[in-house]
Amino acid sequence: MTWKDIPPVPTSQEFIDIVLSRTQRRLPTQIRAGFKISRIRAFYTRKVKFTQETCSDKFSMIVSSFPILTDQHPFHRDLMNILYDADHFKVALGQVSTARHLIETISRDYVRLLKYSQSLFQCKQLKRAALGRMATLIKRLKDPLLYLDQVRQHLARLPDINPTTRTLLVAGFPNVGKSSFVRSVTRADTPVEPYAFTTKSLFVGHLDYKYLRYQVIDTPGILDHPLEEMNTIEMQSVTALAHLRAAICFFIDISEQCGYSLKAQCNLFKSIKPLFANKMVFIVLNKMDIKAFEDLEPEMQAELNDLTKTGEVELLRASCATQDGVQDVKNRVCERLLVERVAQKLKAGTGSNGAMGSRLTEVMSRIHVAQPLDGIVRQTFIPEGVKNLKKYDKADPERRQLARDEEEANGGAGVFNVDLRRDYILDNPSWKYDRIPEVIDGQNVYDFIDPDIEAKLQALEEEEEKLEKEGFYESEEEEEDESEAEVLEKAEYIREKHRLIRNEAKMRKSLKNRAMIPRKAHKKSFAQLEDHLDQLGVDTEEINLRGRAREQPHTRGRPLPDRYAGREEEDPDAMDIDTRTPHQRVERSKSRARSVPATDRMNDGLTTMEDKTKIEKVRKLGQRKLNRMARQGEADRHIPASMPKHLFSGKRTMGKTNSR
Repeated sequence: MTWKDIPPVPTSQEFIDIVLSRTQRRLPTQIRAGFKISRIRAFYTRKVKFTQETCSDKFSMIVSSFPILTDQHPFHRDLMNILYDADHFKVALGQVSTARHLIETISRDYVRLLKYSQSLFQCKQLKRAALGRMATLIKRLKDPLLYLDQVRQHLARLPDINPTTRTLLVAGFPNVGKSSFVRSVTRADTPVEPYAFTTKSLFVGHLDYKYLRYQVIDTPGILDHPLEEMNTIEMQSVTALAHLRAAICFFIDISEQCGYSLKAQCNLFKSIKPLFANKMVFIVLNKMDIKAFEDLEPEMQAELNDLTKTGEVELLRASCATQDGVQDVKNRVCERLLVERVAQKLKAGTGSNGAMGSRLTEVMSRIHVAQPLDGIVRQTFIPEGVKNLKKYDKADPERRQLARDEEEANGGAGVFNVDLRRDYILDNPSWKYDRIPEVIDGQNVYDFIDPDIEAKLQALEEEEEKLEKEGFYESEEEEEDESEAEVLEKAEYIREKHRLIRNEAKMRKSLKNRAMIPRKAHKKSFAQLEDHLDQLGVDTEEINLRGRAREQPHTRGRPLPDRYAGREEEDPDAMDIDTRTPHQRVERSKSRARSVPATDRMNDGLTTMEDKTKIEKVRKLGQRKLNRMARQGEADRHIPASMPKHLFSGKRTMGKTNSR
C-alpha cells in the first residue's frame, strides 16, 4: 500500500516554474562578453544540462511513485482498472516517460551546438532555444499530469484493504441492510439511507473476535443483469467477490422492502455463485422483525432451502433494525472463518502420503511444555478467597465496593481523590498518615524526630538572650570590629564605584551610530584625574607631586623668552590650555589652525537645541538601514568599473596578469 503516499503531481505550468527557478538559484547568473569563449560555452552548457537533469529527476520520480499494475495483488489491479482504466493510466505514465527521453535528446543536441558557438550572443540564443523547447514539451503534458494528480488523490482516498487477512465480505441487492450490519458490528461510519445505491464504493470496518482482528468490507449493491451491463459501482463488488479470500455474507431482504422480490434476490445469488468458488458462503435473512421465515409462502421457503441443500451454504437470520441476531451472525461467521483458515494452513503443510509437512513441523517445534525435573505432579492451587469471590455486578447493591464506586459516591473525579496511603505496608500501621512517609529499615523517618524539639529550642533561645543582656559576649575586640566594619564599608563603596564605571563604559560602547574615540585620545585635566582616583580610594599624593613637577616650563636646555620670565606658576586646576608649557601652546595653536575646518557642518544653521536633536534623529534613522543590511555608505570605497584598467594592465617581466 505504498502507493497511498504518492507525492503531489504539479501542473505543467507549476512544473516549468519549479525547473526554471531551481536552475536560476543553483547556478551562477553573471557572464560578460569579456570572458573567454570557453568559459562562456561552459556557463551556458551547464545551464542546459542542469535544466535537463532537473526535468529528468522530476519525471522519474513521478513515474516511479505510481504503482506498477502487474506487481499489485489481483484485487488491487482489477480495482484500479475499473476505477481509472488501466490503458489510460499506462498511456499517461508513458507520455511522461517519453517526455523525459525527448528532453534528454534536446539537451544532447544543444550541448553539441554550444560546443562550436563563437560568441556570447550565439551561446545565449542556443540556451534560450533549448530551454524553450523543453518548456514546450512540458506544456504538452498538461492533460496527463492533471489526470495523474487526480488518480493520486483518488488512490489516497481508497480504503486500506488487506487481501490476505481475515475478511468478511457483505454483498447483496441495494438497500437490503448491508451497511446497517457493517455499522452494527464494526466502528466504520458507513452511510445508511432509506434509498438504493447509498454505498457507491467499498467501505472497510474492523471488529475483534477472540483477540483477533477481522476486516469487514461493505460492497455496493449488485443488480441481476449480465456482467457486460454492470457499471463501475457494481464492478467494485464483483472484483471484491472474485479476488478476496473471505467469508461471503449474502444479505436477502425477506420483507421485500428493498424494492426487489425474494425471487429476484435468489436469482442474483445463483447468477454470481461462480464467484463464490472455494469460499465460505452465508445467506443472511435480514429484517426478520418485519416478516419471519415461517410467514413466507411454501414455495419461497423451498426456494431458500434449495440454496443451502448442497451443505456449502449456511442460512442465518438477523434484524439490523432491532439488533436481534446480529451478534450471533458475527460470532458464527468469525468462528467458521477462523477454523477454516487454521485447517487451510495445516493442509498447506501436509504431504501426499499424509505426513506432516515442513510448515506443521515448524509450528509444532515452537510448542514446548515445561515439566518439573523431580517428576512430582503439582496440582493447581487457587486461594480460597478467590474461589469464594463473588462476581462483580454493577447492578447488585451488595457488590464489593471498588475505588471507582467510592469516588462516585464522594463527588466524582476532581472532587474526591483515592487514598493511596491506605495500602502502605509498614511495621506500625499508625505510620501510614505521617507527614513524612519516607521509610528506612522498616521505620518511618518522622519517628526519629524528637517530639520536644520545639520546647528545647525555645529554652535555648531564652538562655542566649539572658547571657547577652548580662554582657557575657562583650569583649575588647568590639572597637576593632567597628574599625574593621568601617574598612569593609569603604571597600564595598569602592567596589560599587568600580561596577558603576564598568557599566558606564558598557553603555558608551553600546551606543549606535557613534564613532568610538580611544581612551588615550580623550583630554582630561589633572584635577579631574585626581578627583577620579580619590573616588576610587587611591592615594594621589605621590601622583600630585609628580604631576606638578612635570608642569614646570620645558625649555629643552634653552632659556625662556623675556615674556615668560618672572611669571608665577599657575594653578593646575585652571583650564587645560593653561597647564601647558609655552612651547606646547605654540605647537598646539599651529596644529589646530591646520586641522579645524572653516565651517562646522554639524552645528551651522541650527538655531535651537530642538532642531539639532531632530536633525540628529533623522541622521540616525537614515543610517540604521545601512547598518542593518550591511550596505555601503558614503564613506565606503567603491570601484565603479568591474575590471579597473590600472589593476589589469601594464608591462610585466614574465607571465600574465590573469592572477591579478
